[in-house]
Amino acid sequence: MLRKLEDIQPTRIWNDVLARVVHGEKLTLSVVEIPPGGVVPEHRHPNEQLGLCLQGSLTFRVGDDKRELGPGGTWRILADVPHEVEAGPHGAVVVEAFSPIRDDWDGFELAPHAPPRWPSPGDR
Repeated sequence: MLRKLEDIQPTRIWNDVLARVVHGEKLTLSVVEIPPGGVVPEHRHPNEQLGLCLQGSLTFRVGDDKRELGPGGTWRILADVPHEVEAGPHGAVVVEAFSPIRDDWDGFELAPHAPPRWPSPGDR
């Protein structure tokens, strides 16, 4: 299936943190938008998680490792490792892959349809 990011309705995964999600057979791909100062509280899940910061900045803690990341920053989180995120003053947009698929997001509420923050309107 081929789709444009702007055609995927966002899912509210924490407060004002939104994810546009594509599920495959063995992995989930998400583009996550975190508002300025937004927080993803400490949590853990049975999925391995790989990510890339596309825009903005965030402070990421994985286990005991805490770092500030900007565009091009990457992370790898093994299954069941606690982690948390706080976005910088301009928020952040990240792309993440999860394996196996994140079926725990299926019950989350959809957010109103709106254009994605990334790519910016001039890049589309």
